Amino acid sequence: MDKEKNPKLHPTDDHIVVEPVVQESKTASGLYIPDTSSKERPQKGKVVAVGPGKLSEDGKRMPMGVKEGDTVLFSKYGPTEVKLGATEILILNMSDVLAIVEE
Repeated sequence: MDKEKNPKLHPTDDHIVVEPVVQESKTASGLYIPDTSSKERPQKGKVVAVGPGKLSEDGKRMPMGVKEGDTVLFSKYGPTEVKLGATEILILNMSDVLAIVEE
């Protein structure tokens, strides 16, 4: 996300801001499929902002399982799509994160 053109986001509670990673599709014969073709929604992204964590019943913050810079896999229909300027971002709950990708 271009920080110069977009404001710094501060998610609340257990929300996470993710920049989707669009993977190039390549056919078996080596042809690249352009982004304009019908593709499914990405399920992989880079975490750009993390909320402070959800409050437990006793008023304590529960720690978040991800941090800024992590690459995550998330539920297909969990995120909310938001457009900030020219950048599309996804906002999701910690419970929508399925795995952290170690690269």
